[in-house]
Amino acid sequence: METAELLLVLLIVVSAVVTLSRRLRVPYPVLLLVAGLAIGAIPGVPRIELAPDVVLVLVLPPIVYVTAFLTPIRSFRAEIGNIASLAVGLVLASIAVAAGVALVLVPGMTVPIAIALGAIVSPPDEIAATAVLERLAVPRRIVALLDGEALLNDATALTVYRVALLTAAAAASTLTLAPAGRFVLMIVGGVAIGLVVGWAVAEIRARLSDVPVETTISLLTPYAAYVPAELFGVSGVLAAVTAGLYIGRRSSRIMGSDVRIAGRAFWDMLVFLLNGVVFILIGLELSALARDTDRATLLALGAAGLAVSVALIAVRAAWLAGIGAWQRLALRERHPLTASEVAVLSWSGMRGVVSLAAALAIPIALPSGSPVPARDAVIAITFTVILVTLAGQGLTLPLVIKAVRLGGGDDDRDAEETQARRELIGEAMKRIDDLYERWPGHRPLLDQLRTAYQHRADHEDQLDQAPGNEAEQELVEHRQIRRDVIDAQREALADMRDRSAIDDDVLRKIERDLDLEELRMEA
Repeated sequence: METAELLLVLLIVVSAVVTLSRRLRVPYPVLLLVAGLAIGAIPGVPRIELAPDVVLVLVLPPIVYVTAFLTPIRSFRAEIGNIASLAVGLVLASIAVAAGVALVLVPGMTVPIAIALGAIVSPPDEIAATAVLERLAVPRRIVALLDGEALLNDATALTVYRVALLTAAAAASTLTLAPAGRFVLMIVGGVAIGLVVGWAVAEIRARLSDVPVETTISLLTPYAAYVPAELFGVSGVLAAVTAGLYIGRRSSRIMGSDVRIAGRAFWDMLVFLLNGVVFILIGLELSALARDTDRATLLALGAAGLAVSVALIAVRAAWLAGIGAWQRLALRERHPLTASEVAVLSWSGMRGVVSLAAALAIPIALPSGSPVPARDAVIAITFTVILVTLAGQGLTLPLVIKAVRLGGGDDDRDAEETQARRELIGEAMKRIDDLYERWPGHRPLLDQLRTAYQHRADHEDQLDQAPGNEAEQELVEHRQIRRDVIDAQREALADMRDRSAIDDDVLRKIERDLDLEELRMEA
């Protein structure tokens, strides 16, 4: 019962803290981390003991799956060179630098465990960065690079992490495959399993039309890809990512509108809760670590964690600056990374959920029964890196974006959306003209539809010609008019229910239609 009560308290804290973060305009992961630290400092609060693999297996697959599902493929392809450089090259460089710093500063650290530490702290978590970027409307390219990096860097880091732990477990014995060969095998195997699972799930969902069943299958999909891949000794993260990319690309053809609306709401809530609880847990674990470690050891490990943090920030900035210089001077690309983009991307390397999950998943003992060398130091350094990057960079990233003037919106995306809406209106009106011959008895309905779409076309043209403020004001007024009409229907519907003219099930069915109409208006 204590666990259930504690989980309830954590969910209440997550809701309250995120609401506060919206008002303070602070990335919610930062405040959740602070809340976890504050709760953990309260005398009598029990320490939450997590099994080593719980966070990694339960939390990671759905997060990477939904990120892959929502990835815009065209932007991903356009930036694939930069994404590969960040997700593979930068991760490997970060692993090498972090491992080198740890070997110098931490007594008893072995090379395999140092590499595992580097793999743990090398992949940035885009959650905190996205919370800032969405609010400040940075250009699409920045978001595409961070999303693409987050999509693949976890796979690179966790593959190296597993190889390092296998090497540590082998001790003096020789592995059946060299680390490089095992690395390649884990990547290829993970992609293959992800494709098989993605294809199978897509075929199944194309034949279903039951919203609860499809939502359940969507929840099981990342685990259906991740767990078998891990059992076969290949990359479960890449399997979940590949399945997400495959199904996301086919979603428009295999899912109905009800499933897409319900699914988006379900996944938004699930990812929000997972991230919220995990960031709270980070704060709780930090507090527990501070209580259980003597001051001298804590200061030494904190200094080592700070040194690793500074090294990671420096190598990320140097790597991105090198990409920009190479594109300008050697490749002479038309659109190289600008200094402003390099600055924002360099300062967006916050660590979070993945680093926590990987750190806690380090086994307590080797197969021989001896303890894992420097395990407590690895966890302490990881938490320090999370605290330094999440709080330090997370709180100052808005200032960096404003300083380099990259928060002015995305004109290209707005232009694409406007053009797409205009073309869709044209296609709708062409089909309506064809339907006059097919349905001659329904001319009044077709006339009504044609008038509505013609109004939309005229409205788009007026918005293009009107000054910015005038166009925005017209949009606000149009929405207010439609909202007033919908609100009047809602009030009448509730009044009918209150005087027992209709029952609640009828109210909910009609209310859903009004809700969908309002959502369409807001879109």
